[in-house]
Amino acid sequence: MQRKVDPEGLAAAAFLAFLATAGLFYVNIMAAIVDGLVSGLAFTDAQAGQVAAVNTYGAAFGAAVSIFTIARFDWRKTSILCLVILVAIDLLSILSTTPMTMIGIRTLHGLVGGLLIGTGMGVIGRTANPDRSFGMLLFVQFGLGGLGVMFLPRLVPLYGVAPLFLSLALFSLVTLCMMPFLPDYPPRSVAAPIKKAGTVQWTPLVLAISALFLFQAANMGLLAYIFRLGTESGLSRDMTSGALGLATWVALAGPLLVMVLGRRFGRFPLLLAGMLLTLGGNALFHWSQFGEVYLLANCATGITWGLVVPYLFGMTAEFDGTGRTAAAASVISKLGLASGPLVASMMLGGGAGFAELINTALAALVLAMLLMLPPAIMLDRSARRPSELLPQGKVTA
Repeated sequence: MQRKVDPEGLAAAAFLAFLATAGLFYVNIMAAIVDGLVSGLAFTDAQAGQVAAVNTYGAAFGAAVSIFTIARFDWRKTSILCLVILVAIDLLSILSTTPMTMIGIRTLHGLVGGLLIGTGMGVIGRTANPDRSFGMLLFVQFGLGGLGVMFLPRLVPLYGVAPLFLSLALFSLVTLCMMPFLPDYPPRSVAAPIKKAGTVQWTPLVLAISALFLFQAANMGLLAYIFRLGTESGLSRDMTSGALGLATWVALAGPLLVMVLGRRFGRFPLLLAGMLLTLGGNALFHWSQFGEVYLLANCATGITWGLVVPYLFGMTAEFDGTGRTAAAASVISKLGLASGPLVASMMLGGGAGFAELINTALAALVLAMLLMLPPAIMLDRSARRPSELLPQGKVTA
């Protein structure tokens, strides 16, 4: 009989982090994949961005499906099936050489990967301490993503796109090997305050979700081409990949700040500071021909990405007395991650340059900031007077 790990131990948290990451790990090395498709398969910038977009749109749809399957099917069997299919799709992607074929293959990958992500997140929600698993999830994504963008682009000139998709297949295989050690994690009853219907605060909720969409789209639209931006600005491939890898690890400071500070100082001041740093960091990309500036810009935007997103997710849950919109926010987030590269590919394919792309991202981030700050102020005030927001009790992130 296979020995299981402690369901609430660090090993279980790490295994669950791999499970919830495997279906979307390509996002963490998106810059390397886009560059690989351009330099390795001679795709245009627009075509490479479209591949990235459909992969993530598929994940959004797959994650939406998981909302219904997690309660009806055994999560372990679903996960194993998804992982096996993902390995096969990643290996098949190595053989693809045309944009249309690659778009079709990666769309299917997104659907299966999204289903796996939703299943993994559902299992994390069944643990007694999901916050720790979520923290581990960020470390896995940022840490291994940093390794990916640091080393994979250097292999493309030698071996083509094969190392990119092999790394994704290897990640799924490693996750597959972890599955027998995970406990069953059956659904558990949670004692929660009874909420009356109609407690959704629609105006601030729509503002928060809209801000989440814009923030994710603006950041991912630029991130998908961030390696191309570096090389096109005159930086060497080694310098560019090294800067991206280091920045990904530095970005761990963002989620660490969320875990350490929590709501001690309220959401508004942290979101305001985070967004101002985001805007400054993105503006620095205009001077990417200077290696130090390029590194600083990536570090600043990486830290604030890991800082702002958790607070936005928490806000979407706070304004819903039933808790249903937390799952919907995850889908909206993925739609934003997919829409950014799609819009960027259309801009670059239409003759715009990286300067225009940076300015568009800045404009979207300014709008996102204007949308997220009013509901943040409302929540900070309600924390001092809890009865004003949801009389029946509040739902925490």
